[in-house]
Amino acid sequence: MTSGGRCVKLGHVDADAIADDLASVLYTPEQIRERVVVLAGQIDKDYAGKDPLLVGVLNGAVMIMADLCRELSIDCEMDWMAVSSYGSGTKSSGVVRFLKDLSVDIHDRHVLVVEDIIDTGLTLSWLLSNLASRQPASLEVAAMFRKPEAVRTTIDCRYIGYDIPNEFVVGYGLDYDGHYRNFKGLGVLRPEVYS
Repeated sequence: MTSGGRCVKLGHVDADAIADDLASVLYTPEQIRERVVVLAGQIDKDYAGKDPLLVGVLNGAVMIMADLCRELSIDCEMDWMAVSSYGSGTKSSGVVRFLKDLSVDIHDRHVLVVEDIIDTGLTLSWLLSNLASRQPASLEVAAMFRKPEAVRTTIDCRYIGYDIPNEFVVGYGLDYDGHYRNFKGLGVLRPEVYS
């Protein structure tokens, strides 16, 4: 079924359903799940006995946050923040907008920020500075994907799922103009779709 130039399959979005929109599939759902299990094991070990607060960055981190939390064996809490520097385009606007703050105090808490992707790192750098000013006991980052070639600021990311090429990617929480987030893999979007 095609809708507005996008291929849609009722029930769920898979690579076949959006094949005409993708230049390539970088990671399958199975590869992503395997990596999430590995990350969860590392976090379990590092945060044993610390009661961490996992902070998901909306909207993209919904998938990784849900999958990661289900794989953790340690006790943890979750909260959410929303910041934006994209709008509806494919490149960061450079202006960070704060859309939703945390609902809990993080003073003296072990905080793990969970991100879908580190692109330029500028938005995340701003967010980490904001959180650090609240004096957590520790502040670390887990990102499912990182684009090393695109990073424009130093981000100390303790947990990384995969380093990926500097391409416009969709799936596993990452979108283009609100679409493709529910593709379970990660794919490179064809330029003609967004140009």
